[in-house]
Amino acid sequence: MTEVFKGSFTQQEPIPEDAIEAAVAVMRHGRLHRYNVSPGEIAETALLEREFAEFTGARYCLAVASGGYAMATALRASGVRPGDKVLSNAFTLAPVPGAIASIGAVPVLVEVTEALVIDIADLERKIRSSGGKVLLLSHMRGHICDMDRLMALCDAAGVKVIEDCAHTMGAAWNGVASGRSGLAGCYSTQTYKHMNSGEGGFLVTDDPDLAARAVILSGSYMLYSAHPAAPGLEVFERVKYETPNVSGRMDNLRAAILRPQLRRLPEQVAAWNARYRAVEGGLRGTPGLQTIDRPEAESIVGSSIQFLLPGWDAGRVQEVVARCRARGVELKWFGAAEPVAFTSKYDSWRYFESAPMPQTDRVMAGLLDMRLPLTFSIADCELISRIIRAEVGAVFQSRKAAE
Repeated sequence: MTEVFKGSFTQQEPIPEDAIEAAVAVMRHGRLHRYNVSPGEIAETALLEREFAEFTGARYCLAVASGGYAMATALRASGVRPGDKVLSNAFTLAPVPGAIASIGAVPVLVEVTEALVIDIADLERKIRSSGGKVLLLSHMRGHICDMDRLMALCDAAGVKVIEDCAHTMGAAWNGVASGRSGLAGCYSTQTYKHMNSGEGGFLVTDDPDLAARAVILSGSYMLYSAHPAAPGLEVFERVKYETPNVSGRMDNLRAAILRPQLRRLPEQVAAWNARYRAVEGGLRGTPGLQTIDRPEAESIVGSSIQFLLPGWDAGRVQEVVARCRARGVELKWFGAAEPVAFTSKYDSWRYFESAPMPQTDRVMAGLLDMRLPLTFSIADCELISRIIRAEVGAVFQSRKAAE
């Protein structure tokens, strides 16, 4: 009998009961705005910033409306101006080049490798050819490059690194938390990320001037003293007259939902990784399918999994996707000619010009991606891997027969 998976790839876990209770308490008193507090009260958002700074080991933290807003704010606060060139991975999601374009800067795309990380050799070439002095590094789908090598290159070239950690909250490279190697780290709490507030994000940094500019940019007006995870008031005095208000604050309702989730994040990371390893183990060795080896230095958060069908033509990749979908398994293909839902390719972002990216094209032509929500059990993950293995195997065999 043919096995079929009947779970949902888009259904996240329910919000924890203690987070619901905290949110209800905020709704009952009505002080949703982060600067609307009673005498002696510290806002939920301010408490969350302090707790997230402690979690990451950062000196400063700002909670904002989205991960995309965090990236644009970090770029602007780091000194990027309209017309400046900003380097970034060719394999990422649309909010990353969107953050660059939103402040009038120009994305310069860098090739990616079969390990789904930025190609550091191509980055070195693009630094020289473009003159770009900022890298918005996307840890796309949770894959972290050799951060020691990357930071050595960027430090030597005078390139500031801002990390997009939307998929790596709780991950690390050589024991250093994702988002803590560069000048700033940016995180998302959109529903499909590692903490769920619908929308939301964080910016962390050790740089006091960047932090102060980011707080004012986010819409603090002159209420920046209400940020316990921000630098001293003397830093704000240096920047408050030259920094625009581009409001993108997080509110107390979302912060209340997130604080209990942050406390249990390490436990959630372990649960994701158990599911990731179950699927990875089931797929490893499948003829025609290439799993992605993860370096020992990388501590992952396996909330999604990727694999390659290297050298496959588009029609057969699409056949695998369709056959898996018929058995309840949803795969996203990053090689499609047109954007689909959240998935898009660099040549779909036509608001800036990009040189051809032949290496990235080859990788993405056979790249398949799958979410692993914690609503799945280990048994579910084992079933999913059996279905993928069977359907890839069937199409691979028909391909060989046709050859």
